[in-house]
Amino acid sequence: MSADTVAALARRVAVLEAEAEIRRIQARYMFLCDTPCPEFGVHDDAYRIELIVDLYTDDAVWEGVGEYYDGQFGHADGKQAIREHFQRFWDENRDPKLVLNAHYLTSEQIHVDGDEASGQWIHMQPWLFSDGTGLLRSSRLNNSFRQTPDGWRITRTRTENVFVADLPSRFAQSHPSTSVLMDGGAATRVSN
Repeated sequence: MSADTVAALARRVAVLEAEAEIRRIQARYMFLCDTPCPEFGVHDDAYRIELIVDLYTDDAVWEGVGEYYDGQFGHADGKQAIREHFQRFWDENRDPKLVLNAHYLTSEQIHVDGDEASGQWIHMQPWLFSDGTGLLRSSRLNNSFRQTPDGWRITRTRTENVFVADLPSRFAQSHPSTSVLMDGGAATRVSN
């Protein structure tokens, strides 16, 4: 096998490994944003937020864009602003409280260019609240990533609304109040 062939194969393997790590980091972000949080050992939102913030570079940006999301989700520059964004999201005084949120990712496209990459996804998520109301949201994600000494990290989360639809009152017949993954035990089910 020639040196050129080996070098070409090494580049292809590096791209495939980058795509796999980017896919994992994006899925981990969504997993950590689910409610109830399914991450084993995560018992409070402050710790969850730190795990999310650790997925970002120091100079990262989190933004909602487009005619619906710029006013609703805004723009956060840097880890501290991203942390504050999530602290507002999981504010313990929020009423009604968010009791269920699950992210479903689809239509993935990942483009790696050396130590930089971008990824596009469409995601859908039901939001259920403690007062029985609910929403179904769909968004387009156009995110950026950078290879760092600690692995790939998110440099930009950019979300654009596709649609938001009200769900019928008490839409879900049941949903977990906690994740069995979180504690390794049996989940308690809440019936509506």
